Amino acid sequence: MKKILFLLLPFSVLSQTSLYENPDFDAIAENHQIIAMVPFKTQVKLRPKQMKDMDEEQMAKLERSEGESIQTAMYSWFLKRKKRGKMQRIRVQDPRTTNAKLLKLGIDYDNILEHTPMELAKILEVDAVISGDFETNKPMSEGASVALGLLIGFWGSTNSAIVNMSIHNAEDGILLWNYNKKVRGSLGSSPEDLVNVLMRKASRRLAYTKND
Repeated sequence: MKKILFLLLPFSVLSQTSLYENPDFDAIAENHQIIAMVPFKTQVKLRPKQMKDMDEEQMAKLERSEGESIQTAMYSWFLKRKKRGKMQRIRVQDPRTTNAKLLKLGIDYDNILEHTPMELAKILEVDAVISGDFETNKPMSEGASVALGLLIGFWGSTNSAIVNMSIHNAEDGILLWNYNKKVRGSLGSSPEDLVNVLMRKASRRLAYTKND
């Protein structure tokens, strides 16, 4: 592991990494004009001692906040690439628009897994939808992390986080791209830091940003 990566970013990357790229992704992406990302389903795994000071409603609210934070961070990552001229063809739907469209049809964080990526993409009127799972033992967003610390007195480093991200085609629902990575970091780690580390090398294999 190169030390320079640890010095530049609050996350260091563990060895567990896997990436799948559909062999037709480049060709399919040529016809894409707009993409969207939905909130990531999140699981915050606390120790039993920490859990005793939280009820189910508090935990559900915490995990929902984390999932939406990852969604927003991913949106920001794509916007930065677009600003640099790396994504001139592709537009990225604002998460507020995405979530509002879903909510109008009764789809929210709690029941989003009851709908296929193909269904979600058609509702959102996009060419591809980005979704994923996020697992951590401490919240990444600053607000949630501080709130949790005040609530149960939990401070310290984030031992690990696992992110599993997928891109599905709207027309037929096929999987275009999947990336699974395990990372670890400190209390100051944020969703933006996590996404930057996640996408640092993965973007080279992503049809939308391969020239990044």
